[in-house]
Amino acid sequence: MISRIIFTEATTQNPLVPATPDLIWSSVVFVILLAFFWFRVLPNFKKTLDARTDAIEGRLAEAERISAEAAKQTAAMASAQEDSRAEAAALREQARVEGLAIIAEAKEQAQAEQARISATAKAQIDAEVQAALVTLRTEVGTLAIDLASKVVGASLQNDKTATAVVNDFISDLEGGKKK
Repeated sequence: MISRIIFTEATTQNPLVPATPDLIWSSVVFVILLAFFWFRVLPNFKKTLDARTDAIEGRLAEAERISAEAAKQTAAMASAQEDSRAEAAALREQARVEGLAIIAEAKEQAQAEQARISATAKAQIDAEVQAALVTLRTEVGTLAIDLASKVVGASLQNDKTATAVVNDFISDLEGGKKK
C-alpha cells in the first residue's frame, strides 16, 4: 500500500503544473497572439501615439509662437506708450515755451503802448505849455502896453515900437529867471 501510494504519487502530476500538451498549445496560442499584437496592434498603437505626440508638439510650438507674438506686441505697445509719453512731454514743453513767448510779447507790447502813451501825453503837455506861454505872453504884453500907456499917457497899442518894447521886456524877464 505504501508502495502503491508512492507509485501513484510518482505517476500523478502536480495539479499546479499543466500537462505538456497544454503547455505546447498554450505556447502556440501565445506566439500567435504575440505576433498579432506585434505586427498589427503595436504599429497602429505607435502610429496613434506618434500622431498624438506630433499634435501636442504642434500645439506647443503654436503656443510658443503666439506667446512670442504677444510678447512682441506687448513690447511694441510699451514702446508706443513711451513714445506717446515723450511726445506729450515735448508738447507740454513747447506749450510752456510758447506761453512764455506770448507773455514776453505781451509785456513788450504793453511797454511799447506805455511808451507811446507817455510820448503822446508828453507831447500834448508840451503843446499845452507852449499854448499857455503864447497866451501868457499875449496877455502880459497887453497888460504891459496898458500899463505903459497909463504911465506915458499915450496910446501904444498899434505901434510897432510898443510891440518891440514889450518883447524886450519879456525877454529880460525870462533872462532874469534863468540866472
